[in-house]
Amino acid sequence: MSENSEKEILYEGKHVRLICEDGWEYLDRANSEVAAVVIPVTDDGKVVFVEQMRIPVGGPVIEFPAGLVGDVEGHEREEIVSAAKRELFEETGYEAMYWELLAQGPPSPGLSSEQVYFYMATGLAWKGPGGGDAGESIVVHDVAYGEIEDWLETMRLLKRQVDPKIFAGLYFLQRRHRQK
Repeated sequence: MSENSEKEILYEGKHVRLICEDGWEYLDRANSEVAAVVIPVTDDGKVVFVEQMRIPVGGPVIEFPAGLVGDVEGHEREEIVSAAKRELFEETGYEAMYWELLAQGPPSPGLSSEQVYFYMATGLAWKGPGGGDAGESIVVHDVAYGEIEDWLETMRLLKRQVDPKIFAGLYFLQRRHRQK
């Protein structure tokens, strides 16, 4: 967009706003521009996924633990990795000893201004119930690395949608296994 472009807010809700800029309509989050996605791996080689209902797509979705940065009152200026740690614990009950930033970028650049940061979390220890906050009913799945493809296919047959960010995460997991 040019320096002289004008942003017009077409709609603003509690969580999102619809913007028009140079004739392009896109979404902004009202409370955060950044999300953290966590690729958690247990010491015995299992990868941790979450399953939760996603109203916009009308059913349950298999995802990596993830969440917005700075969307919690009193923590609006939290660091990205702090949000990743918070979301991992809140959604799965795990805490991780080691954190590695893998990549950053826009997950849907034609639709939203959001940026996503991918972290690998290892040295996991189960410390709490997980399941998300009071409004979420998150199911945690620990899947052996070698069984992920078959498991994802089973989930699809069970009418679970699979977040494509999982496939980006699988790239990083494959790279990690080649380096060992």
